[in-house]
Amino acid sequence: MSGLLGLEHVAMRYAMRGPSRHAEHLVFENLNLSLSAGERLGIIGRNGTGKSTLLRLMAKIFAPSSGRVWWAPDKRISLLSLGLGFRPDLTGRENALLSCLLQGSTKKDAKNSLGAIEAFAELDEFFDQPVKTYSTGMRARLGFATALENRSDVILIDEVLSVGDQAFRLKATAALKDQMTADRGVVIVSHAEQQIKNLCSSAIWLHEAGVAAAGTPEAVLQQYNQSGPT
Repeated sequence: MSGLLGLEHVAMRYAMRGPSRHAEHLVFENLNLSLSAGERLGIIGRNGTGKSTLLRLMAKIFAPSSGRVWWAPDKRISLLSLGLGFRPDLTGRENALLSCLLQGSTKKDAKNSLGAIEAFAELDEFFDQPVKTYSTGMRARLGFATALENRSDVILIDEVLSVGDQAFRLKATAALKDQMTADRGVVIVSHAEQQIKNLCSSAIWLHEAGVAAAGTPEAVLQQYNQSGPT
């Protein structure tokens, strides 16, 4: 297996308002992990532990407070997150085209991809309506269909498989499984334990500014559930 991306001694801190001008909130520190080709990593943890922040660091949307985030040369990374990446004033078709172009597709290839994206997203006439008129589920459909068509080397998925109707969730899960090839990496943040078990080959549990457990999904979920409420 070959490395697609990694984090080395990464820390993330946010400035906070308070009596001290130097008050900070520590999300995590000294975080080390890597994603290999063919690996499907699940990230679990309670709300506020930095799961979404970690995906944004992997996507290089956020810069770490310290440490290093690296990508293997010539690799494409897609972050699929609700409310991220779409221009609300543009239509679904226009956003899909823009997303393909930003991921490195030629204009011809991007236009040729629109039919498959439209069919998979099942938005019907809304595909040509502004995204600001979309529900959360409709945004998720468009984002997921676009990410699959872009054929990124790494897909980072933030809770998107948990929204929408059951029929689309099953369809999206099946499509993702079909694209989990030996040359591609996937990172999934989800509160749905069955998704982590069914889709992931490894998992980490984020807790108290670091990784509390890492290993197989079953082993990590067992430790997580035994920890009780915090």
